[in-house]
Amino acid sequence: MTELQTSRLRLRPAREDDLAALHAVLSDAEAMRFWSTPAHKDLGTTHAWLRDMISAAPETSHDFVVEHQGVVIGKAGFYQLPEIGFILHPDYWGRGLAREALEAVIASAFANYRVPQLIADVDPRNAGSLAVLRRLGFIETGRAERTFLIGETWCDSIYLALQRP
Repeated sequence: MTELQTSRLRLRPAREDDLAALHAVLSDAEAMRFWSTPAHKDLGTTHAWLRDMISAAPETSHDFVVEHQGVVIGKAGFYQLPEIGFILHPDYWGRGLAREALEAVIASAFANYRVPQLIADVDPRNAGSLAVLRRLGFIETGRAERTFLIGETWCDSIYLALQRP
C-alpha cells in the first residue's frame, strides 16, 4: 500500500507496533462516542481490530494510520471501499487534521480504484464529522433510524456520498 504525505501528516499502512497508540484512540470514550462499536475496554479488542486492518484485502481496503509529528493519532480511509471512516484522538480535534487526512485518502482512492462514488454513514449527533465531510463535498443521500446498537443505545444514520470528480 502506498504511503501518503500531506503538509502536516503522514498516512501509512498499519503495523503491529501501532497497537498501543491505536488503543489510546479506540479506548477513549469521547473519540468513540459516535463510532460503530463501544470504546475498546482492553488491548485484545484493539489487537483484533488492528489485525483486521493489517490483513484487509488491498482490492477492497485503502485504510491508513494517521501520524502527526511522528505520533499515531488515529486512522483514516476505507476499511471496505467505498465507505470512508476516520477517527482521531480528541487531543487533535479542531486543527483541520481530519480534513487534511481525508483530502489525501479521497484523492488516493479515486486515483487507485474504479469507484463511482465514496459513501459515509454518520451518526446525526456527530456534528464535527458531518461538517468535515460536507466541506469535502459529500452530500446527504438519506437517513435511517436505529441502524446501530452501540452497547445499549440505538443510533441513527445519515448517509452521504461524494461522486467521482
